[in-house]
Amino acid sequence: MYTDYFKLSAAPFQLSPDPRFYFASSGHKKAMAYLTYGLSQGEGFIVVTGEVGSGKTTLIKRMLSDLDQERYVVASVVTSRLGPAAALRAAAAAFGIDQARLDKASLLRRIETFLVEHKRAGRKALLVVDEAQNIPFPALEELRMLSNFQAGDEALLQCLLLGQPQFRDMLSEERFEQLRQRVVASCHLMPLNQDETRAYIAHRLKVAGWAGDPDFSADAYAAIQDSTGGVPRRVNTLCSRLLLYGYLEEAHRIDGRIVEEVARELARELGPAGG
Repeated sequence: MYTDYFKLSAAPFQLSPDPRFYFASSGHKKAMAYLTYGLSQGEGFIVVTGEVGSGKTTLIKRMLSDLDQERYVVASVVTSRLGPAAALRAAAAAFGIDQARLDKASLLRRIETFLVEHKRAGRKALLVVDEAQNIPFPALEELRMLSNFQAGDEALLQCLLLGQPQFRDMLSEERFEQLRQRVVASCHLMPLNQDETRAYIAHRLKVAGWAGDPDFSADAYAAIQDSTGGVPRRVNTLCSRLLLYGYLEEAHRIDGRIVEEVARELARELGPAGG
């Protein structure tokens, strides 16, 4: 619809994470540096937290897209409130490990065998767990025990935990002491500041082939920041609606008044800040 109208090659503000649109804000650069350091350790847990829509998944997808696929075997789990046994089976399934009719002890042996085989082949195993704040303590303990698997003095599995801010609070609890001791790198993603929000919008538009149509006024960028708080997913939601507005109204310039009008419409439909 509006992509053709504005001669764009793709939808620049889609909500699904896409590493092509990764924007390296100061916070994301810092987080990527922590991730790179954590991966270089080859063991333990890496923890990334941030508000809903802060770009955690896009960051991780960008990082994974840069990994040497010959040197890593990666599995991803999006958690619900899994019990310990279900968490273990979810991790095994994510790696493609056959677990039919296996009891826990047999499943653990099969997971260990799988990890050892990849280690011998020169590959590191990485388990990415999203929405980690939803994992009950007993299930996290199962993942911690998996991280204890070793071949000689080398760990067989590294875990990357992504969670909302409350996950940081969970980890500060005394019962998580053993897991905390295994965290090799940790970072928290903050919202974009106003200059970063402006650069973020321009970056995504340019990746989609933007040639300046529509034009955004200075007060439009300020109004977008005010309406979204610099949270990338909220920025995407609002900017996508702004492009739709431009298409429907045949407008080629987006100003602060238009942003405020569209933001009010979104607030009525979806709640404050469009989410």
